[in-house]
Amino acid sequence: MNPFYEKVYAIVEQIPRGKVLAYSQIARMLDKPRGAREVGRAMRHCPEHLPWQRVVKIDGAIAGGIHADVRRGMLKAEGVALLPDGRVDMESCGLVKFTKREKT
Repeated sequence: MNPFYEKVYAIVEQIPRGKVLAYSQIARMLDKPRGAREVGRAMRHCPEHLPWQRVVKIDGAIAGGIHADVRRGMLKAEGVALLPDGRVDMESCGLVKFTKREKT
């Protein structure tokens, strides 16, 4: 497996129920501040057992094309607050204080 993808999945695995992270936040945590699209590619191959629905766009928009409504429903069921336009309320549900992991 792609080593970058493994790092992305290790972060996704830690996102708690009721919270979300943005693709760009994950990229910054991995020292790839311009790597949001690469995180998106990793998420297209995300193992099913991970909480893939908890990764959204930085403005709270839910990606997923035809599956966006399914993701939105999953997030709502987890208690994620949604704005009237269907985006995630990043102020209340985003992990803005989620810090970059220490290098080992």
